[in-house]
Amino acid sequence: MGGMATSGRTRAVKLDSIAAGAVDLAREAAEETAGVMGVGEYLGARAEAERVVSHHFACPHPGYRGWHWSVTVARASRARVATVDEVVLLPGDDALTAEEWVPWADRVEPGDVGPGMLMPSPDNDPRLEPGYTGGEDAADPEPAEASVIRAVVAELGLGRERVLSVDGRDEAAERWLDGPGGPDNQLSKMAPATCVTCGFFVRLRGVLGREFGVCANAYSPSDAQVVSIDHGCGAHSSVPEPERAKELPPPVWDTIAWDETGGLFD
Repeated sequence: MGGMATSGRTRAVKLDSIAAGAVDLAREAAEETAGVMGVGEYLGARAEAERVVSHHFACPHPGYRGWHWSVTVARASRARVATVDEVVLLPGDDALTAEEWVPWADRVEPGDVGPGMLMPSPDNDPRLEPGYTGGEDAADPEPAEASVIRAVVAELGLGRERVLSVDGRDEAAERWLDGPGGPDNQLSKMAPATCVTCGFFVRLRGVLGREFGVCANAYSPSDAQVVSIDHGCGAHSSVPEPERAKELPPPVWDTIAWDETGGLFD
């Protein structure tokens, strides 16, 4: 590694000769920090700033392939010796590194909450709003009556603390339509009819009930799941049973025969 490359706007930093010559000092500091991980061959030096140089050594440990030790030394103005500033282990271009850390709240996926697990909803969750607002019921055709009910509920401290907001409702609707209970799948395309005409279809209440319900057919693959009105499956309530034969077919072989003048025992 040579001197640090710079753009045309920035003046190149000159490699301080005394700091650049402190290779042994830098190796001793790296070995003291590395311990059993070891310090490998010298890879060169790089000027970081005026009278500040970083010395690089390979890391021979098999678990850190592509990593290297960086020992930064600095020299005070007019000083004749350099001193160690810091020792760090840095990854190279082909080093094996961990993926960028993602907070737990961003890593969790739908369905990840299992028995015994708790997943609190943040105070500013856009899917929820205070219960006294009424949620989707706030758009009822009789706003005056709903307003009085909300006032009484709020005064008495009754009802749910938070309810589904418009954003939460729309987000759920989009997710359900794109999921297995929506219309865009092979199950629905091959169904004889849609869920809205099925006797096992139980509508949701409120605004979501205009587009969704719950399947109550134990034989359906969508049983106990939210389905859209244009979803469907082969267990539709209107599927007729196969027609049963009304008359018995003729015998394969008639073993009884007699003449018109005779009898069975003649």
